[in-house]
Amino acid sequence: MEFKRTPDQRFEDLPDYPYEPHYVQVADGEGGELRVHYLDEGPSDGDVVLLMHGQPVWSYLYRHMIPPLVSAGFRVIAPDLVGFGRSDKPTRTEDYTYARHVAWMSDWLCQLDLQGITVFFQDWGSLIGLRLVAAFPERFANVVLSNGGLPAGLIPEEFAEPLREAYKTLPVVPAAELDSRFRDTSGLPGFMYWRKFCAESPEALQPGNFLDMIGNAKPLSEAEQAAFNAPYPDESYLAGARRFPSLVPLFRDEPEVEENRAAWKVLEQFDKPFLLAFADDDPVTSAMAKPFMDKVPGCRGQKHRTIEPAGHFLQQDQPEQCVQALLDITGRN
Repeated sequence: MEFKRTPDQRFEDLPDYPYEPHYVQVADGEGGELRVHYLDEGPSDGDVVLLMHGQPVWSYLYRHMIPPLVSAGFRVIAPDLVGFGRSDKPTRTEDYTYARHVAWMSDWLCQLDLQGITVFFQDWGSLIGLRLVAAFPERFANVVLSNGGLPAGLIPEEFAEPLREAYKTLPVVPAAELDSRFRDTSGLPGFMYWRKFCAESPEALQPGNFLDMIGNAKPLSEAEQAAFNAPYPDESYLAGARRFPSLVPLFRDEPEVEENRAAWKVLEQFDKPFLLAFADDDPVTSAMAKPFMDKVPGCRGQKHRTIEPAGHFLQQDQPEQCVQALLDITGRN
């Protein structure tokens, strides 16, 4: 599998990101290997907190959560998914599949042999991370789910073909319009615009420039924008970020629908603490919390909360409240 590796110089002197890189080689599924980057901060014998990011960001998103968690005595681990951050980036969009992402991160998790894990999942961190919980429930002690979910063919069959046809002629909207498209319930689902934007828009090459445009988000400084843009020197590094939204199994005949349904069966038996901490103003995932509340036994009796004011990337907007959720679920409050 051909891949690009973002030059180390792109990650020098990033604001509030003084962390040393760590790497593990995972099988790429084609007889080769890919390098997965992760942060590993705090005492090596501390209880593990795993922080998993989504698209189109990377572990930089967790920079303000790591220090207080380390101060609380945790070993904090934050990987970059393949195609993001300092991890290797296969160059073809078809190299990226949902199944491969789960396999890559399963390989990474098992090589580190993490146990007793408390996790914080958001966005694609939940689509991959919850599959890890379902595959290795014995490794996980607590789950905090935030602005994420585990879709398994949400779109009714009668709407599938009209939506697919409409997508073909859907315009590529400017980044500044994405928030309003997510909120508009009178037409096509806003996520379809996001799919098209990520697949085709030239603005997708600089995700830091639009992260604070979705939901009630805290503005990013120019230096922070540049840090979120750092993994992508040019278009050849961007295949993973372009591909990810198209891998979300919205239609019932898409890959990984059955696998996600099987994962839900495991989660419906998961009785370890499972806390929901969604933002007050995320137009992307606002409806995704309820199925977990209804179906996951571990949600019962937890201090679920709303993170506010915050948008989709609430780790950026309210890191202290996100940390508090982790402290509460582990009894470190």
